[in-house]
Amino acid sequence: MPELPEVETVRSGLAQAIEGKKISAVKIHRRDLRIPVPASFEKDASGRKIDHLIRRGKYILFFLDGPKALALHLGMSGRIRIEKPGETKTPEKHDHAILYIEDGTQIIFHDPRRFGLLTSIEQNNWEEAGFFKHMGPEPLGNWGAEPLAASIKSRKAPIKQALLDQSVVAGLGNIYVCEALYRAHIDPRRPADSLTKKECAALGAHVKDVLIEAIKAGGSSLKDYRQTDGALGYFQHGFRVYDRAGQSCPEKNCKGEIIRIVQSGRSTFYCPVCQK
Repeated sequence: MPELPEVETVRSGLAQAIEGKKISAVKIHRRDLRIPVPASFEKDASGRKIDHLIRRGKYILFFLDGPKALALHLGMSGRIRIEKPGETKTPEKHDHAILYIEDGTQIIFHDPRRFGLLTSIEQNNWEEAGFFKHMGPEPLGNWGAEPLAASIKSRKAPIKQALLDQSVVAGLGNIYVCEALYRAHIDPRRPADSLTKKECAALGAHVKDVLIEAIKAGGSSLKDYRQTDGALGYFQHGFRVYDRAGQSCPEKNCKGEIIRIVQSGRSTFYCPVCQK
């Protein structure tokens, strides 16, 4: 599933292409996504100017010059393709929705597994919508040691699992949690409430560093993810532990080997020597 860096990369590509422009028409080829595309979606979006786009967690919101905002989630296999004026290509099998922009640009939502989401919500209280109401703080905002420590102080679950909880912190996923825990030298199996203030400070800083580096690299392309121009992200070439089971720990002077375990049905990669 695309995580915060991938979603932010998509948001940035969309913003450059369509902010300040009008949606001239909408075509929905399939409505049966994770949550069905509402019957009012075309009416809510057509003819509206796109004022700006933001990312909240793993969602992208399109704020329009009307009462509604559009919400997009890429799900497991979703991606956005931007086709510039005059370069329309042959439609692909799983192109489920197209936004036609006034200058001829087409924004195409492609999702083979249909776990993504495309809907419209009330703009004036969007933070109260079900997707966002209980979402935690943004890790790249005013977040770090103190809010992290407060959110995990009574959690007995492993710290890896706690960081994947979107009510603790928004937008983190399996890849970047593994990488941040490695950099902070914290064992992913440790109870969340066992972390010291110093460890929370280190972990919060490394979460930010990993996310910023990944955004600069255009995210990580492992299976379906592509940037809006079709290019691959390349942060996967800088993974230190994720998907590196059986390889030597990259930490200088460490004799450990990266191992893979399963936590809550997800793969966790870490060094049992470095991470305590």
